[in-house]
Amino acid sequence: MPEMPDVMRGRVIMHVDMDAFYASAEAARNPRLRTVPFWVGGAERGVVLSANYLARTYGVSGGMASTRARRLCPAGVAVPPDFDHYGAVSAGVFALFDQITDRVEAASIDEAYLDITGSQRRLGSPRLIGENVRARVADEQHITCSVGIAQGRALAKLASNRVKPDGLLVVDPGEVVALLHPLPVEQLSGVGPATASTLHKLGLSTVGQVAHTPVSTLRRALGARAGQWLSDLSWGHDESLVVGQDRERSIGSQTTFARDTDDPEQVGTELLRMAARTAGRMRASGLCGRTVVLDVRFADFTTITRSGTLRDPTDVTDEIYARARKLFESLGLQRARIRRVGVRVEGLVPSDQAYRQPALDEPERGMRQVELAADDVVYRFGAHAAQRARLTRRTLSNPESGSPGITSVGGTA
Repeated sequence: MPEMPDVMRGRVIMHVDMDAFYASAEAARNPRLRTVPFWVGGAERGVVLSANYLARTYGVSGGMASTRARRLCPAGVAVPPDFDHYGAVSAGVFALFDQITDRVEAASIDEAYLDITGSQRRLGSPRLIGENVRARVADEQHITCSVGIAQGRALAKLASNRVKPDGLLVVDPGEVVALLHPLPVEQLSGVGPATASTLHKLGLSTVGQVAHTPVSTLRRALGARAGQWLSDLSWGHDESLVVGQDRERSIGSQTTFARDTDDPEQVGTELLRMAARTAGRMRASGLCGRTVVLDVRFADFTTITRSGTLRDPTDVTDEIYARARKLFESLGLQRARIRRVGVRVEGLVPSDQAYRQPALDEPERGMRQVELAADDVVYRFGAHAAQRARLTRRTLSNPESGSPGITSVGGTA
């Protein structure tokens, strides 16, 4: 591929995808995991959330049942997920993106599109920007990422997928057709099994064949909008924009019990633990919120949510827990077996902009000041240095997927 110019004309889109994100984040803080096959998820129950590349050589992959992963890789290590840690790593990566451009669109906790059109004169060529991102992610977070750069979103994502793991591909505008046309149709963005089956029935198995098919034929087979989109994309034409977003919409935590439980005391303890974790992350992020959301999943995987709005924005554990507990009690459950509970807070606002009406008999310094002091102790001495006595008891629960600490617009990992 020819050397890229210092400034790439037209729009320049970068797609950055962390490699095996959860597994990489675990290996970064526990180097012993780098030499063994492992996955993040349950050991005997639940699903694989992310597998390192050693485990993938055995056929272990994300979304697979943990029991099957164990059969495929008996020597593999199952690591319980730690979403607080993954959220912190993700926040560090996105803070780096924000230094590159103000047009950052999160696709998930570990994936983003960046419009770097206006960043070239300040930071150099697209290739130089991409190499800088990869080097800084590796240096600051000790994980790897794959980067694709092109003049459209779909092509940038395709490029990053082609060089995983730990690669960089800059698609020169003059090389788009040569790159795209030999590919199977399944590699085009938006082409799932149903669309691929329809194209195969038309005798179309490569992108080049799609490109040379009349648009009218594609429209009849796929619908006007999808047919036009596929025709344009087969020639590398993609005008969809990268939309900058406010990524923090809610903050929450959830936990899955190792064994389904109908013990209200155990459920109450975990609600308190999730409220405390959520409140701590809110204070660390400088945010308060008014809407408390309770998430309950039962043994049959039925899931319900309930929400309630507080009078004032808060980041205090007791206030979040009290509302979550009230929401739980309002369900009127009669010894129903519960698999998972979660607590999150929505309606977030910066703490310094949150107005709170004090009660006449409220002390000048209350639980928020106590928790801020405890936060400082935890920051300096570790997660268990200061916590409520009720939460020091041994429990039969562990974090599981579904709601990372900081929800990102565009999905989760």
